[in-house]
Amino acid sequence: MKTYQYKVQGVDYDAAKHPALAATKRTAPVAEAPVAPAPVPVQPVAKPQVAPAAPAGAGNPVKAPLPGTINAINVKVGDTVAVGDIVIVLEAMKMQNNIEAEYAGTVTSITVNPGDSVMEGAVLMTIG
Repeated sequence: MKTYQYKVQGVDYDAAKHPALAATKRTAPVAEAPVAPAPVPVQPVAKPQVAPAAPAGAGNPVKAPLPGTINAINVKVGDTVAVGDIVIVLEAMKMQNNIEAEYAGTVTSITVNPGDSVMEGAVLMTIG
């Protein structure tokens, strides 16, 4: 058996190497993975010009006439509505109340979701 002497942080050590361990293979150091090149910025593609829409939330608000729960929303943002169209169904006191559009125009925002509880006077959507 071969003996090795070494020093670690000022302390002397003796170590014996067993003959059976001397025959073991040593693995080669693992090479580092290649580094990918830096990403190249992509130039944005020009989009076709579209007629400007009303900004989100611009227009006349449709408010809840009484407190309740939103059961259904019959329109989505961008839909065109006429005066009297049923836009939301609100449940209050175990009754279904149809909320009608008071203005003609395009729905610019919807601020509630089905299942939401709302108070009287809460803005449900805007029509621009």
